[in-house]
Amino acid sequence: MSAREHAGGAMRAAVVVFPGSNSDHEAWHVVHNVLGQPAELVWHKETTLDGFDVVILPGGFAHGDYLRAGAIARFSPIMAAVERHAARGGVVLGICNGFQVLTEAGLLPGVLMRNKDISFISRDAWVRVENETTRLTMACRKGEVLRIPIAHGEGRYVADSPLLDRLEKEGRILLRYCGPRGEIDDRFNVNGSERAIAGIMNERGNVFGLMPHPERDAEPIVGLGQGRQLFASLLESFRRAAA
Repeated sequence: MSAREHAGGAMRAAVVVFPGSNSDHEAWHVVHNVLGQPAELVWHKETTLDGFDVVILPGGFAHGDYLRAGAIARFSPIMAAVERHAARGGVVLGICNGFQVLTEAGLLPGVLMRNKDISFISRDAWVRVENETTRLTMACRKGEVLRIPIAHGEGRYVADSPLLDRLEKEGRILLRYCGPRGEIDDRFNVNGSERAIAGIMNERGNVFGLMPHPERDAEPIVGLGQGRQLFASLLESFRRAAA
């Protein structure tokens, strides 16, 4: 089914724009032009997100990432609305810097720290789908390997062992860094994340965070187009709920 066949307002998305965001328009483009769904850019000083189904916190360097990534953006006026949206069951997706903001805000557990080599990484990475039953991954197969761009300096996911064990047990680890055939190996753990974690979700299954940038490769014209599968999963979850 083509993107245009999905049109009809099944999923209305807000893409939050912080000072320093640099992937906001890409996220808007994927929702609006690739999936054919209504999407709006929402400035970080707004205080309501009423009427939106999905809220996307995009990649970039919100407020220059001063102090540490996401630490200042967490106090933007819009974040109170993001928290209310999540509390009432609305979907929140944090991509890269957005993931960092969500951990700073306490909407996702753990922290994102400096990459293992203390350097900024910008390249394609392979990630393996660990749970195909979530709203963000239902268009994927369990164990499927996706090649998605990454671009971050503070993407190393860190948590204590009890939390990591809990994430494992509850199926809340969505993506892991891997090799091209899905092998989990330190060679492919690009930033040194604990247990090669590239993406997680909250207990309720409506708040998602991932370091890779699916919006930067959601069309074959720019690569493999595999990032589209994650956005298509969200749309499919709304289509199923409305059926």
